[in-house]
Amino acid sequence: MTDAALPLERTGPLPVGPTARRGLGWWGVLCLIATEGALFGYLLFSYFYFAVQHDQSWFPHPLPSFRLAAPNTIILLLSSVAMWWGDRGVRRGARGQLLTGVSLALLLGIVFAVVQCFEWRNKGFAWRAGGYNSLYFTITGFHLMHVAVGLFVLLTILVWSMLGYFSPRRSAPVLIASVYWHFVDTVWLVVFATFYVTPYLW
Repeated sequence: MTDAALPLERTGPLPVGPTARRGLGWWGVLCLIATEGALFGYLLFSYFYFAVQHDQSWFPHPLPSFRLAAPNTIILLLSSVAMWWGDRGVRRGARGQLLTGVSLALLLGIVFAVVQCFEWRNKGFAWRAGGYNSLYFTITGFHLMHVAVGLFVLLTILVWSMLGYFSPRRSAPVLIASVYWHFVDTVWLVVFATFYVTPYLW
């Protein structure tokens, strides 16, 4: 009973628990990335498997346009840079940098999702018109689902940041969200190279 009555100056600050790469959330997001990365690997393997079975006629005509896809890729990469900058800010104790970085990442992610919907709408083929077409809509749709999850996570981090939940010692959720968002962006680079670049190299 006497221990419970000790004043704060004698007991010291409360522990924050596992932080950064020592917390369960860190290992959880790594497991998530491993499983989702494997799923994308299987889907992309299907694309290349079917591609090597056919000649150039397997690809759509005309070949994929970079008009929307290339700028959209740059937008997503910039969102990843913004999230990295925001994560760096919270570890430096710069709350303004955290808020700005997460806000920019969220805004650019939303722009990417909207442009991707326009990209689908402007496609001159239906998802049932062939193997390439089906895999294109399946894989890019699967990726867009991950973008939607990432946007929800970024929005949550932004709200929590506004409420002052994070500090240099309590910043694990920001790191976890950042790692997931970088994963989503990296997957898109592979998807972009697969569906937009390889048809010109075949």
